[in-house]
Amino acid sequence: MTSTAEQVDRLASWETREARLHRVLPYVGLAVGALLTTVAPAPLGLPLAPHLLVAATAACWITWFVSLHPGWATRHTLMVVYYVGLLALSAVLVLISPWYGFFSWAGFLHSLLLPGNWRFAGVAASAVLAATAQGGGLPASVSHWLLWCVLVLFNLGAAGGMVWFSTIADRRHANRKRLVEELAEANRRLAETMRENEGLHAQLLTQAREAGVTDERQRMAREIHDTLAQGLTGIITQLEAAGQARDRRADWQRHVDTAVALARESLTEARRSVRAVRPEALETARLPEALGELTRRWSTINEVRAEVNVTGDARPLHPEVEVTLLRTGQEALANVARHARASRVGLTLSYMGDVVTLDVRDDGVGFAVTDSPAPRRPDGGYGLTAMRQRVAGVGGELAIESEPGGGTAVSASVPAHPGGAG
Repeated sequence: MTSTAEQVDRLASWETREARLHRVLPYVGLAVGALLTTVAPAPLGLPLAPHLLVAATAACWITWFVSLHPGWATRHTLMVVYYVGLLALSAVLVLISPWYGFFSWAGFLHSLLLPGNWRFAGVAASAVLAATAQGGGLPASVSHWLLWCVLVLFNLGAAGGMVWFSTIADRRHANRKRLVEELAEANRRLAETMRENEGLHAQLLTQAREAGVTDERQRMAREIHDTLAQGLTGIITQLEAAGQARDRRADWQRHVDTAVALARESLTEARRSVRAVRPEALETARLPEALGELTRRWSTINEVRAEVNVTGDARPLHPEVEVTLLRTGQEALANVARHARASRVGLTLSYMGDVVTLDVRDDGVGFAVTDSPAPRRPDGGYGLTAMRQRVAGVGGELAIESEPGGGTAVSASVPAHPGGAG
């Protein structure tokens, strides 16, 4: 299939050859007329010098207006002046010698330089000159006049038809050239747009890759905090308690066994976090049961009274929503164990239409809530930040209320997106 650039080049090449032909043919006709007039002069012809002088003038006239200044072809007034001069010189030469009828055909070719309907006026005048040359000069008798009229009509019809079809072809050619140029411009813009899109695509891929890396780092940071960090904290707590109970064999063994169980559980959860698998508690139970088991184990380990209440109609939620609420409850309990010195903790899971809320309240020492996005505990931990990120990640909100000596309340409200049962 021919490309747009090849079509443009082909049209330009054809225009160049056509323009060159129109420039050369008048000189050829002029040379043929001059040669024949010199070799076989007309019976009533003038001497050699005058017709050669007029022929040279005609050659200079064409050279100046057409050959040396091809750009003048678009200047309509100037072309009318040129064509009138060409007709005048052709008439003189035809009257000098009919052999210059070969040159008079230049009028048909160069009539295309005239604007609009002026072309047909030029064709009519050139037809008269050509018929005069073909008839051997001006008519001198009735039969000669009849022959002259026939020749005029023939030349007028032939040349007029040629100019008519040439005019139509020029219009089609101009339209086609314009369409080809517009298509080439559209292709150029399309190519530029594609290059810009490639750059934008590469930029978006880079941004998506960076965003994916950032999201994965944040996910791993939260998972490590929820599994390894909390597990290690619990292990350290149990080992410290075991160290204080060396003289009490039963208590010492209980703390050591609890530490071993926490280590195994933390290892399992860490492996599941790396594979981005849901917590084991949600694989085998629904969210209320998982929170209840989490709370009972936490209460046993930390020797703090804790209970779970469920309000509303419990129903399966989207896995990510259930993981978020479970991890929020886990982190809130871990904070109570580390900081609150509480004697009682209550968890309330509320199913309320299109919202599910988890509230964790304790009667511990509390702390002063600041205006910062994540109120900081004395150890500057990551827990509250992780909770906020998790809850915000599913379109929810996290609220914290606390004051020194007044305990702490953590409330996570998330959309109740439906999902399969846990």
